[in-house]
Amino acid sequence: MIFNSLSILKATLALGLLVSLSILPSSAQDLKLWYKQPSKQWEDALPVGNGSLAAMVYGGVESERIQFNEETLWTGEPRSYARKGANQYLGQIRTLLNEGKQEEAEKLAAEQFMGVPLRQMAYQAFGDIYIDFPEHFKPINYRRELDLEKGVALVSYKNGNVGYKREVFASYPAKAIYVKLTADRSGKLNFTVRLDAIHVNKKTTGNANELALNVQVENGVLEGVAKMKVLTDGKLSQQDGKMSIQNATTATLILSAATNYIDYKTVTGNPATKTAALLKNAPAYEQAMKEHIADHQALFSRFNLKLPGKDNATLPTDERLLKFKENPDDPAFLALYVQYARYLLIASSRPGTHAANLQGKWNHQLKPSWDSKYTVNINTEMNYWPAEMGNLAECHQPLFAMIRDLSETGAEVAREHYHANGWLVHHNTDVWRGAAPINASDHGIWVTGGAWLSLHLWEHYRFTQDKDFLEKTAYPLMKGAAEFFADFLVKDPKTGKLISSPSNSPENGGLVAGPTMDHQIIRGLFKACIESANVLGKDQQFAAKLEKLASQIAPNQIGKAGQLQEWMADIDDTTSHHRHVSHLWGVYPGEEITPEKTPELLDAAKKSLEFRGDDGTGWSLAWKINYWARFLDGEHAYAMIRKLFNPIMDSSVKKGGGGSYPNLFDAHPPFQIDGNFGGAAGILELLVQSHLGELHLLPALPKALPQGKVSGLVARGAFEITMEWENGQLQSVDILSKAGNKCHVRYGSKRFAFNTVKGKHYKLDANLNLQ
Repeated sequence: MIFNSLSILKATLALGLLVSLSILPSSAQDLKLWYKQPSKQWEDALPVGNGSLAAMVYGGVESERIQFNEETLWTGEPRSYARKGANQYLGQIRTLLNEGKQEEAEKLAAEQFMGVPLRQMAYQAFGDIYIDFPEHFKPINYRRELDLEKGVALVSYKNGNVGYKREVFASYPAKAIYVKLTADRSGKLNFTVRLDAIHVNKKTTGNANELALNVQVENGVLEGVAKMKVLTDGKLSQQDGKMSIQNATTATLILSAATNYIDYKTVTGNPATKTAALLKNAPAYEQAMKEHIADHQALFSRFNLKLPGKDNATLPTDERLLKFKENPDDPAFLALYVQYARYLLIASSRPGTHAANLQGKWNHQLKPSWDSKYTVNINTEMNYWPAEMGNLAECHQPLFAMIRDLSETGAEVAREHYHANGWLVHHNTDVWRGAAPINASDHGIWVTGGAWLSLHLWEHYRFTQDKDFLEKTAYPLMKGAAEFFADFLVKDPKTGKLISSPSNSPENGGLVAGPTMDHQIIRGLFKACIESANVLGKDQQFAAKLEKLASQIAPNQIGKAGQLQEWMADIDDTTSHHRHVSHLWGVYPGEEITPEKTPELLDAAKKSLEFRGDDGTGWSLAWKINYWARFLDGEHAYAMIRKLFNPIMDSSVKKGGGGSYPNLFDAHPPFQIDGNFGGAAGILELLVQSHLGELHLLPALPKALPQGKVSGLVARGAFEITMEWENGQLQSVDILSKAGNKCHVRYGSKRFAFNTVKGKHYKLDANLNLQ
């Protein structure tokens, strides 16, 4: 049984025994990242965000830096990326591939088939708040923390005989970032504050108690305005864009930022007017904090995961990360990691904002790695893997909004590049919703990005059973994606099967005809459309067409080494340790390769993953956790978790395997946020799987997690699960039926099915008997 800390403490004291609080299963400390020193690099700083604004808090003593972003500040301008008339070369490219002339096909495609321009645009850093404390240089009792439960970053220390504290949060209701500074002795708070940016074209101004920063991106039409208001009980003065606060006890900084971006077609916004209005309407600090915490906890507190705390649980987060490599017996660290991912999703993807990009919304560079855009051959989708299971369905909405935009730009690409109906997206997109192939023909021509994104719409329906969403939002977009493939699929001259050509297996092997991953995704999309049509009672003729096409698509094949083939031909390099293992998509997040229905294909997929090896970049390690969970191998999954938690303490290290930075950001390296989200999803897959129509409880529980409790975990069919286990065995489960569907439950070899009523809880024991 899991007991709360207070009851254990009382019981132990009654026996006259000493208790080490470090082994208690739950405490407020479980939901905090904390450190004994300021950050030395961006990857040590602590993130806050409200979906549109994001900031990294360094926690400096002599000088605090708060680096901030606004989600719509990108290079570029509204434009079409499609190459007019590219479809006239499609047949030639296909013929060259059929004849085995890959190099010639790639050359022709590079010349005549790629998007214009060849590269998409880059997400930009916006600016920095610098707060200087000239008298602070010998701090004691320093502590820096991020409270995940409240969504607040905190810095505290004592300098001389005065205690100082800083609180930072990004408010979704107020659309602003708040910084409160306090001294515990009257009139002892003295500092200067200024705004700055790394942009070449920038301007800082000040007036009364406000500072402003204007930036203009290079190579683009977007301009940004950030405005900051300072409220204090001290003496305030200003000179040359720098504000000085003297003899204060408290001061509050309120920052707003905006650009002239309105949507991917329109850049006529007035950021100066918008930021001024936001500051004018910004509530006072106490009210803003109250509203922020209520708003944040309305999402964050729906879900809880309690795993026992061991000795390392009392350590600062960076020390704990280092210790985990030596001694991974720290179950509570996994719970913290899951909750951190949920926090990051809340902070980077809220209704009305843009989808989380390669770095969520946190970026401190003008030329970030991979432009910090949206890579949709895995990374963007991975960002949203824990959204539904982690009870954050609303945070999925920005992705759906992006899919709607892409269905428009992708329709033009479908016409111009493939002479096809429907819509598609290749392997990248940006704030301008580019959908054409980019970068290079050997990996940029990959056609199933839109199909994979569309399946997130279907998954949202499966988890919520929201039929109105399915009918009005999901199905029309999914149908459009399926219509493209109904036109695009072509018969393979060697096998007579329908194949995807031209395309590639991301980002491996060059331009080919018929990569396995494409076929798995297309079959998954067709299946989702067919099931949607049945649920909605419509489009049966179209559903029948898709069913016929699906049966003609080239099937999964097992190669001579016992592996699942990555391509039509049996040419897999079994010595390759490439980070992408895309042809296992049908294992996860797909569901066509399973232990019971396709055991031979599952063994082949496992063989492929063994050949590819356990090492990899951060996001690759995260995907492998999910693969091993679906293989029902909890021990191997935990070995991958250990690798994902590999400490990378120096951000200048760009090579080698992936892992985690001191602030637990995922390290590719460099930082990519997808590993945080994918890793959290993998940990949840160890506890519950629901993709096969049943609630499979503790399907891959590793020995390292013998005890725990989870509540608020959501499963497909609109079921919400609270579950407790001890000594590796299920103790009890409570299932809330949100839609009134029939519930199928599985634990080990036991299976049980029962009818439910919407809104009712059902309690089962370890033998799956209803209580």
